[in-house]
Amino acid sequence: MIQQRANFDWMLKELAESVSNVRQVVVLSADGLRIARYGGDPDAADRIAAACAGLQSLASAVATEIPDSSGKMNMVIIEVDGGFFYLMAAGKGAYLAVLADQFVDAGMISHQMRDLVIRIGAHLTSPPRRNGQTV
Repeated sequence: MIQQRANFDWMLKELAESVSNVRQVVVLSADGLRIARYGGDPDAADRIAAACAGLQSLASAVATEIPDSSGKMNMVIIEVDGGFFYLMAAGKGAYLAVLADQFVDAGMISHQMRDLVIRIGAHLTSPPRRNGQTV
C-alpha cells in the first residue's frame, strides 16, 4: 500500500521543477486511481489516471506480441500537437505519468523519471482492489 503519500509531494515537485516545461506529474494505481499529483488541476489528474489504466493495459497487450518480452509495460511516450505524455511503471501496481509541453528535453525527463522511480519505487505499490477493498 502507498504509505504517507504526502511525503511524495516534494519529490513530485522536484521532478516537475528539475526539467523545464513539465506541466503535471501524477502517480496512479494500475486500476486508474490518482494516488498523488503535482501541478495542474486535480480533476485533470483524475482523468489522466483513469486514461493511464487503459494505456498501460494496451501497452502490455502489445508487448506480448514482441518475442522474448515479459509483457510488462516499462514506459510509454506519446507525442501530440503541443507536447508529450510519459507513462512509466513505478512499483508493483503503480505508475508515474508526466505531461510536458513541446519544448521539454525528452531525454532529461525520461532520466529524471527513472531516478525518481529508483528512489521511491519500492514504496510505490498499490495492491489490487475488489469491490473497493484491498485484496
